[in-house]
Amino acid sequence: MQRVSVRDDHELETGDEYALSTAADRTRFTLHNKADGMIAELHGDDAARFLKDYDELKLQYPDWNADKLLAQLWDQGGYGWLAQQEE
Repeated sequence: MQRVSVRDDHELETGDEYALSTAADRTRFTLHNKADGMIAELHGDDAARFLKDYDELKLQYPDWNADKLLAQLWDQGGYGWLAQQEE
């Protein structure tokens, strides 16, 4: 998997268990499962699908906190399968 610098990323969501950051143009996302020390770096088709899923959940459940929203994407959205151990 291609490693990219997260230095230029912008944080979108953060909670006690999960964090989400993105490139300014939203073509790349980094989903971090803090408890497990795992990171899913999403780009290309995966990033496009993630953005769609993320936007839909935000609209459907506007009161969800960051951890609940990101856990849903990690587990039910299947993005946890794309994760690797944090370096």
